Amino acid sequence: MRASAIGQRDGFGLTAAERDRLETHARRAVRRARRRGEGLASITVALDRKVDPVAVIAASRRPDEPWFALEQPDADAFALAALGCVRPIEGAGSGRFGQAADAWRSLVSEAAADDADGPRGSGPVAVGGFAFSPHGAASADWQGFAAASLHVPEIAIARRGEEVRLTVCVLARPDDDPAALAGRAAERVRDLVDAPLPLLDPSPVEPARVASAMPPEHYVAAVQRAVDVIREGGLEKIVLAREVLVRAGAPHDAAAVLGVLREAFPGCFVFAVGRGEKAFVAASPELLVRREGQRASTLALAGTTRRSADPAVDDHLGEQLLRSAKDRGEQAIVARRIEQTLRPHAVWVAAADEPVVVRMANVQHLATPIRAQLRHPIGAVQLAGALHPTPAVGGEPFAVAQPLIPALEGFDRGWYAGPVGWTDAHEDGEFCVALRCALLDDRDARCYAGVGVVADSDPQAELAETEAKLGALLPVLSA
Repeated sequence: MRASAIGQRDGFGLTAAERDRLETHARRAVRRARRRGEGLASITVALDRKVDPVAVIAASRRPDEPWFALEQPDADAFALAALGCVRPIEGAGSGRFGQAADAWRSLVSEAAADDADGPRGSGPVAVGGFAFSPHGAASADWQGFAAASLHVPEIAIARRGEEVRLTVCVLARPDDDPAALAGRAAERVRDLVDAPLPLLDPSPVEPARVASAMPPEHYVAAVQRAVDVIREGGLEKIVLAREVLVRAGAPHDAAAVLGVLREAFPGCFVFAVGRGEKAFVAASPELLVRREGQRASTLALAGTTRRSADPAVDDHLGEQLLRSAKDRGEQAIVARRIEQTLRPHAVWVAAADEPVVVRMANVQHLATPIRAQLRHPIGAVQLAGALHPTPAVGGEPFAVAQPLIPALEGFDRGWYAGPVGWTDAHEDGEFCVALRCALLDDRDARCYAGVGVVADSDPQAELAETEAKLGALLPVLSA
């Protein structure tokens, strides 16, 4: 890859040599399109290390233009942010992960692109997510978010440590003019804006109103019904979620929310997926899968308690969590299922002997890191499909829990608890589980939080746990 530092110039823009390179790639893509109907072309260039990928994409997006941002500040400042869509990849039903993986593999297999270089997420990528259920996100609230929906962005910026790369993509059709394709893409790069993320309004004229979509009593009753079913036999665990609506005095600003979340939750996967006027935002603690070559890694996360400002009390709460038979049992169910799912695809699977306590800003969890050496090439999207949903967000066995979840919850989860992330030209990538999340639509924000219900769950305690988890986003959205 021939890299040049855009961020050191006066604004953004491709050099004449870079535009010529993109045109050359576009010419190859047109030839492929004449054989196969479409062809992908891209170039990747270096940016100044001070460029903030998420801030640039948030400031540069146009009305109704799809956008994507995911970062984990504590993970070597990793960030991947993207703008526009040259090719949507969508699907539905039980085969939606396979459909998406096949479509991406077909498109990128003959892409005319620079040699891979730079941080993870450099080069052509597909970004987006999947609904929790095979036919989920069907309600009007989730319009624009298909059950499987990846976008190949026009512009993507990846960062890790002090390495920053910008990739620009074009999609060629049989009769396209390569020079025109390259010219339009160069204009879009030139229009990028380097500006900080906006701030939340500290003094809104009209205060936000918070209300459960259903009364808390409904949730308590649902948990009790789940406990009864579990005690009857045939079901070990089921995860039940609540939906809480926040109506603000002015439209929610997804970029401003992102800015607060990444400061408050640097260890989490902080993301936004913008579709039309809506944006799905989160600060999720849970990695579903990361694929790097023949290595896969994931995290079994289950069991929760609150945090305390007093360090001694905080440590005591963590110790209680480690000693809780209920939480240890719930956590073991998740770890066991993940290991069983990975084994057919792996030479070996390794998990920690004991869970550890991981601390977020507002809660503590039990976590077991799990790694695997893959036996055969299997891409990040297919791995996500194999692992989703883990018992941390679904149930065990899931075949029994699956019909009970919507019946007891009473709403469409949409992308809540589904995989959100990205994959690259080598089918490496990373997907997190969409937790501690909210769907923003003008003045409305629909927040989601769930808990694992087992035989000895206390419904009132489970309600209190959802309140603790909602504490990640409610203070930001209702300020």
